[in-house]
Amino acid sequence: MFFSKKITLHLVIAFAMATLFSCESNFKDVQKINVSNFAPMGEADTVNLKYTDSGRVKAILIASKMLDFGNASFPYTEFPKGVDVTLFDKQQKESYISSDYAISYKGTNVIDLQGNVKITSNDGKLLETTQLYYDQKREWFFTEKKCKLTLGPGNIFYTKGFDASRDFNDISGQAFFGEGQTKDF
Repeated sequence: MFFSKKITLHLVIAFAMATLFSCESNFKDVQKINVSNFAPMGEADTVNLKYTDSGRVKAILIASKMLDFGNASFPYTEFPKGVDVTLFDKQQKESYISSDYAISYKGTNVIDLQGNVKITSNDGKLLETTQLYYDQKREWFFTEKKCKLTLGPGNIFYTKGFDASRDFNDISGQAFFGEGQTKDF
């Protein structure tokens, strides 16, 4: 009798162990059901957008990839492979912007440009930095990163922190250093 109780106990333990181990993979599958993948609501390849206002082209944006996260709680559009933008002023003079990555926040109308950011104004001024923000409402560029500003041949400055109007006519920085001066700021 003692022997049969022992066998029964071992069988119950073996059955319970088998049940627990077989449920482990099912439990992991159930956990995966509750995890939602954060995905864009729209995706586009080879984008060529033209922004017009009152019949005039104000900007042209070219990107090889665009992801629209308009379904997020703080909606944004991401350009993971970078952008090339041409801006037109009232006289239709062109300025150019390029970066390796960009993200545009719809709620604030601020664009975050990152990686090899270059802006060339219509009169040949060139700004180079690693990250730059553009406030579309105020038409204003700003950053706290190191920048190189070329105003013409032999007229090169370095600064940490930079603010400028869209046309670069109004420029300010935290500290400007000329070519040949210390750049370790």
